[in-house]
Amino acid sequence: MTNEHFDLIGIGIGPFNLSLAALAEPIKNLKSLFVDGRDKFDWHPGMMLDSATLQTPFMSDLVTLADPTHRLTFLNYAKLSGKLYSFYIRENFFLMRREYNQYCQWVTRQLTNLRFNAFVETVSYCENQGRYILVIFDRAKGQRYRASCNKLVVGTGPKPALPACCEFESAAIIHSSQYLKQKSRILNAKSITVLGSGQSAAEIFEDLLDESTALDYQINWLTQSPRFFPLEYTKLTLEMTSPEYVDYFYSLPAQKKEQLIQEQKQLYKGINSELINTLFDKLYIKNLHGQVPARLMTNSRIIDAKPNGSGLRLTFRQLEEKKTFEFNSDVLIAATGYKTELASCLDGIKSRINFNSNGQIDVARNYSVGCVDNEIFVQNSELHTHGFVTPDLGMACYRNSLILRSICGEEIYPIEQKIAFQSFSAAEFQAQEQHPRETVKVAKAV
Repeated sequence: MTNEHFDLIGIGIGPFNLSLAALAEPIKNLKSLFVDGRDKFDWHPGMMLDSATLQTPFMSDLVTLADPTHRLTFLNYAKLSGKLYSFYIRENFFLMRREYNQYCQWVTRQLTNLRFNAFVETVSYCENQGRYILVIFDRAKGQRYRASCNKLVVGTGPKPALPACCEFESAAIIHSSQYLKQKSRILNAKSITVLGSGQSAAEIFEDLLDESTALDYQINWLTQSPRFFPLEYTKLTLEMTSPEYVDYFYSLPAQKKEQLIQEQKQLYKGINSELINTLFDKLYIKNLHGQVPARLMTNSRIIDAKPNGSGLRLTFRQLEEKKTFEFNSDVLIAATGYKTELASCLDGIKSRINFNSNGQIDVARNYSVGCVDNEIFVQNSELHTHGFVTPDLGMACYRNSLILRSICGEEIYPIEQKIAFQSFSAAEFQAQEQHPRETVKVAKAV
């Protein structure tokens, strides 16, 4: 079994680790490898609806906010692919989701430190060598090999989450991540229920509403949220997507963090306001034709789901009225988000990972999680420690710049300390009386 050694190995190639791979590649004396069991990069293929857009501007690509001169910026991709003028004429900062996926796939073709079809089976630690040992299965060749490294970055991504009452095998229960793969079967149903109040739920509801013109089915859209919240997108609120807000949130007690995460859902789980208005307009137009094949309900939590023939008998509780109600549905599409789980391949090094009293990964400010400083890092697993910015594509470059600084022992990409006009802590506000806000100093390029 062959054995290669690297300074850094990233497990998983989603947008965050792909960003890290792109930023790591030009660094001299840093030998990196990023592996993924899939045969190619494909970002949420089950939700690749034609009309879907990102909820962050195009500058939240894989590299721009770390190094705007990097060869793998979205603008360079657009130029080299002959799309730059079309993008310019479109006058829209928000990329189509399919366009972002195509950009990321282009980046994978430019990098030499990526391996797909490379499934990590186990990770162990060799005390004698002071290295992490990975056993990797090459799915294309059907062979196993070893790779070792000094530093690990885990970016395996969260797993689809279902309500507790829906965690049983049923062809009638479909997570939103599988929507397009199951769409042809879904459209054969007579009653379809969409559960959730985020962007994915809204996009699925719109798609089903459009298809209902030619098909005969009832759509139910329910959520336990008090209303269909729009994504908060005002500029002073956007300043919370900043290094200093992460500093502030990280310093808070765990109980306060948990409370804020619940209160701030509209900051990262809301629906694009344009889409909300579009949905209303489409319902209005259907009403003019005397056909509104949809029922919408907020404040309603699913409390039971039972098999009912080939479909389901669903029970909900209206949270304000404290009343239960039931109905039948052929299909339940659960747009109920994702949950963070430690990848099973890491079981062999659990003793080297810090956990809190709740069993969650204890993530340090610089995104490391190892009992030994700066050996193991995580991507998109720190909602409970770093706050709602965790899944934000716009914070990827900042997080990766911090990770690379910790790994390399020096600042490779300039890291902004303060970008917001507002203060978040009392101490920060008072400090500005003595030291007014300063602009960031120009740092060296890679």
